[in-house]
Amino acid sequence: MKKLFTVFILLLSQFALSQIVINELDCDTPSTDDKEFLELKSETPNFPLDGYVVVFFNGSVSGNNSSYYTIDLDGYSTDINGLFLIGSNTVSPIPQYLIPVSVIQNGADAVAIYQANDFDFPDLTIAYVDETLIDVLLYQTSDTDGTGLIPIFSAFNSSIQIINEGAGNNTNSIQRNNDGSYSVGVPTPRQLNDGSGIVLNGLLMSIAQTQYHEGESFDITFTTEQNVDSDLSFNITLNNGTFNTSDFTGNISLTIPTGQNTISTTITITDDADDEGDEVLKISLSTLPTEYLKLNDKLEIRVIDNDFIVNAWGTPLNPTYGLVSSTQPANYYDSLDGLSGASLKQAIQDIVANPAIVRAQTYADIIDILKEADQNPKNSNEVWLLYTEQSRAKLDYQTVSNSLGKWNREHVYPRSRGGFFSIEADDTADGKAIYWTTEADSLRHGNSDAHALRAADGPENSIRNNQNYGVSEYDGPIGNAGSFKGDVARSIFYMVTRYNGIDVVNGYPSDIPDGFIGDLVTLLEWHRNDPPDDYEMNRNNLVYTWQYNRNPYIDKPDLVEYLWGIHMGEVWSQSLSVNSNSLFQVEVYPNPSKDGFHIKGIKNKTSIDLFSTEGRKLETKTLVNDSYLNYNLSSGIYLLKISSEGKAVIKKIVIK
Repeated sequence: MKKLFTVFILLLSQFALSQIVINELDCDTPSTDDKEFLELKSETPNFPLDGYVVVFFNGSVSGNNSSYYTIDLDGYSTDINGLFLIGSNTVSPIPQYLIPVSVIQNGADAVAIYQANDFDFPDLTIAYVDETLIDVLLYQTSDTDGTGLIPIFSAFNSSIQIINEGAGNNTNSIQRNNDGSYSVGVPTPRQLNDGSGIVLNGLLMSIAQTQYHEGESFDITFTTEQNVDSDLSFNITLNNGTFNTSDFTGNISLTIPTGQNTISTTITITDDADDEGDEVLKISLSTLPTEYLKLNDKLEIRVIDNDFIVNAWGTPLNPTYGLVSSTQPANYYDSLDGLSGASLKQAIQDIVANPAIVRAQTYADIIDILKEADQNPKNSNEVWLLYTEQSRAKLDYQTVSNSLGKWNREHVYPRSRGGFFSIEADDTADGKAIYWTTEADSLRHGNSDAHALRAADGPENSIRNNQNYGVSEYDGPIGNAGSFKGDVARSIFYMVTRYNGIDVVNGYPSDIPDGFIGDLVTLLEWHRNDPPDDYEMNRNNLVYTWQYNRNPYIDKPDLVEYLWGIHMGEVWSQSLSVNSNSLFQVEVYPNPSKDGFHIKGIKNKTSIDLFSTEGRKLETKTLVNDSYLNYNLSSGIYLLKISSEGKAVIKKIVIK
């Protein structure tokens, strides 16, 4: 006890002499949590913060009182009022240290200042007290947990308490009073809490729009809160990523004259002939004199490139056929001839999972692959979204928790059903030349197999979740055309062929860890009703350039019938198994019909097999000339397999 008391006195003494304390914290803001900040205060102005770190601790039960975010303050200093603000670019005034939106947790948590280095606090470091602790604040938003932090930090301050900012989505901040206590009030970032100190003159940038096309001009206006006492000169930059000084013209060195408070500049975006893709320029202010504040900074404007590429083929919603040819190597599928059943499936796997040829890329690489493979044929600056049947700018890839208006990577075969998740180095996009060796048992690589990942709308992706496919679970957004359904089916059939340990079954399996997905009957129907189009073939070709394997059910859609459908168990032969109206012209009409159908175009002995959509054969007829078939069928969808002279075609018929 004596030793603990001595340590406490030592720490308290250090605290009293400390040059830096936690001055204000806003841990929760309404709705989007984009205005949260932490403010530090030094006893003297312009105090260097070298050698200090800020550490945020998670006080929830699951957080285990451990660190989740650390900020190294080397190279920074407080301002003329002794203040240092940490927050996102959406906080005004702009913080001296920028962090992403929503980093600061609502509580019950703690934030501490240590005289240490950031590498002393790797994530999940348990909170502790030693001679390096400078200050700490325990806080909450009317939470019931977090009490585990009190006994830890009571060695620093025996009377320490958890300060409540208020209920969730409050508009308050926690503010340090001059006597060291805390109160809750209206946030005052970059201002002393008692209203004293030097009043800094804020400079605000404003723009009329956040999107312009090449060739257009826009104004940037700069306004100070008070008239300037002397000429205020500053520079701006617009560079960001690939957008640079060659992409615009206009004055970027500006001066607000003495006695005035505003200046504007006109920027014209260069209309070049290069297909650079859409870009984002970022308006950034140079460093201002100490008596000024940046009220905002790094404003982003999207620049729409008008030189995008339009392909000849259509989107899945308006498909075309025959314009894009398969780039499969010569004799790619020859080893399948003469096989059936399990032997046929194994031979396909031997091709698409050949460890000597096939490559696996990282999950981060998938973003680049999708930008290429799922590119909107009508605008190369966009991707085509799977379920919602719409295009979206490639720039709108989701990088934060809010998915509204964003697109992300959708696992057509849900990860939780397949049992594949991110693995080592999966967060590194290292390009085509760097890859993993993979084989049929490498199910973990299903996490980043581009044949089974698609660009999808963020919110719709969340709705999709890990449901089975079919009307009883996931059937797509209400009212859409279903142009994605055949693509989904062939992706599922590819996955259960490519990898061991997963399978597609009838019905709606709920035992997710077993690696099953349904519904097979639904997916067969989707495959038949939405055959491979040019978009899907182009996608297959592009993925092949990364993975060195193809989805065989796009190149050879009839294979589906030989493994799961109406040809199941029959011998496959590329020369005989042709599903093409260009080789076998037969008309079936009227379709839909109330009872029967005319069959026109019969030239030789022809076999007519009637199947349900589940693949059950209902009836067989033999024709030698055009005929009328009168079926006594219930309303629904059926399949006619029409075979003659070693050729076959499958027609979908509808009974009203």
